[in-house]
Amino acid sequence: MIYKDPRDQVVDDAAIKALIDAYGERVTSLPPVAIVIAAYNEAGAIGPVVEALPAEVCGLATAAIVVADGCADSTVAEAAEAGAMVADVPVNRGQGAALRLGYRIAREGAAAYIITTDADGQYNPAEMATVLAPVVAGEADFVTGSRQLGSQETKDMIRRAGVRFFAGTISLLTGQRISDTTFGLRAMRSEVTGAVQLAQPQYQASELLIGVITHGYKIAEVPATIHRRRVGESKKGQNPLYKLHIPGVNNLFYGVRFARVAYGTWWRERQRSRSSSSSASSPGRSDSVARANGSGPGSVDASASSAAPGAARPADAAKRT
Repeated sequence: MIYKDPRDQVVDDAAIKALIDAYGERVTSLPPVAIVIAAYNEAGAIGPVVEALPAEVCGLATAAIVVADGCADSTVAEAAEAGAMVADVPVNRGQGAALRLGYRIAREGAAAYIITTDADGQYNPAEMATVLAPVVAGEADFVTGSRQLGSQETKDMIRRAGVRFFAGTISLLTGQRISDTTFGLRAMRSEVTGAVQLAQPQYQASELLIGVITHGYKIAEVPATIHRRRVGESKKGQNPLYKLHIPGVNNLFYGVRFARVAYGTWWRERQRSRSSSSSASSPGRSDSVARANGSGPGSVDASASSAAPGAARPADAAKRT
């Protein structure tokens, strides 16, 4: 993994060392499926979420990894007591940075697959098998749940409209039809997270999705459900007026920031793709050449079986939960 900001690598290296010191071989020899959760001040919610995680998904053993992103409450102790391995990061950097660290822990611990879910209990753990099954079967490299194909409990019409708008926008930009770009319940081959650039401190869902599409990986969507948060409050869209709870303001801030990340990532990946195409004619084999020969991501032969320990490719880095 290549870090864009060397300070992030220092923080991640220290967090991984502390994690290994605390859990030993549980970290370095993970089961096939790593369930990664980014958490920021989720006391009261994270415990029940971890306790509800399945011990097996699609017949494969799981391990829960919680990345506590600069938490100032009892999130760390609660998650650990519930049975998760907790990477306690002393500074709050953002959901993107927390997930990036979780992905790295999963890859370096030799997990073949990664499932992500949120710390607030909005996703149904029983649906993890639904998102992972196509990956295990080799039908997709990356699978995301979709509330548009499934269901949602929120009655916030602004948020619903935002989901449709950004789904349409990213579908138009990438040429890949997507109905839900921000769903937190996802599954992927672990090597996928090492092949895409993750540099955003927040709103990383769109960065990961656009990167996966750009690199030619096979993606899929499955129907899933998102429930209302029942403990605490959402950290999304925080802004100077956040605690005033003015209708629409938080959604507006969230939308503007999400759009900036989505468009910025698309433009960045477009430039990287052009650079990759230019280098395809050079002596070195690029990803695009490998795909053309049927051996790279997105090729017919790219299946879940290729996610063997150590198969992760170098990636660029990941930044608020």
